[in-house]
Amino acid sequence: MKIKDREIGPAAPPLVIAEIGINHGGSLEVAKEMVRLAAASGCECIKHQTHILEDEMTDEAKSIFPPNADVSIWDVMAQCALSTDDEAELKRFTEGLGLIYLSTPFSRAAADFLDDLGVPAFKIGSGEADNLPLIRHIARKGKPVIMSTGMQSIDSIRASVDILRAAGIDFALLECTNLYPSPPEIVSLRGVSDLRAAFPDAVVGFSDHSIGPEMALASVALGACILERHYTDTRYRKGPDIINSMDPSELRHLIDRSREIWIAANNPKERTAAEEPVYRFARASVVADRDLQEGHVISEADIWARRPGSGEIAGYDFDKVVGRRLARAVTRNTQLKWSDLA
Repeated sequence: MKIKDREIGPAAPPLVIAEIGINHGGSLEVAKEMVRLAAASGCECIKHQTHILEDEMTDEAKSIFPPNADVSIWDVMAQCALSTDDEAELKRFTEGLGLIYLSTPFSRAAADFLDDLGVPAFKIGSGEADNLPLIRHIARKGKPVIMSTGMQSIDSIRASVDILRAAGIDFALLECTNLYPSPPEIVSLRGVSDLRAAFPDAVVGFSDHSIGPEMALASVALGACILERHYTDTRYRKGPDIINSMDPSELRHLIDRSREIWIAANNPKERTAAEEPVYRFARASVVADRDLQEGHVISEADIWARRPGSGEIAGYDFDKVVGRRLARAVTRNTQLKWSDLA
């Protein structure tokens, strides 16, 4: 798939998405500083969350308390959501620094707003991964979609994937575990492989809610093409997502290390040119293991393979020497040559 000019897939380095989400606490200036620091860390893509409360939730949400907050989910979003004018400014600022700006719409109104704003793609969060009317509404806009699949099984997301396929749009599926933070006991790296096998037409990635970069980095070796992690300028801020957020230095670490792993994961099994000097001394050569006379028929007990590999007959040709007759006498530890054999 492609978002703006960025190719995303197995042939390209992983796209690292820094999710500011609601970590700015409702402050545009804080959000801008987070973006500025992310750009300085080499980030390519920022993701926000777009909350238009009256279209997103009903009054029942005012009595629902998330596990990682001490106020209702309504109050969390009311305190942390940017106004539409502020989000438009955040997008302008982000793109002015050369970054891709994405956001997760949590309602039909939010999706329409982001579409009017000109986002190049949509991110669908795990909580909306089985919200078929919202997915259908987003898919109809004809833009690429990245969808997290936390709290879902392969079977439970098939209907959502069918909607994306029917719309004829490029899409990505991210393995995800929705506990903040997610301990390794419940994180599924295998989910990356399962998604690749079940949906071969999808780009597959990993949305990480664990503490530290290890799980996200490990997912690259399994084929994850997108890495998404919560991000903040400093973990000393307050907020429900701060505990599993990376800071700018960790963002740089994730970008650099994921590219290295991607490169290594695609290198074939072969001896490289850089290894040749090492191979010349590290491998073994066939040598006489005792003094041997001319005309002696060589048995396995007469020879051995020892370093360095500068001899003419390599250790892997050991069996070709057994049974051959010596054309000249040799002493112990003499590196044998093919011309020594009659």
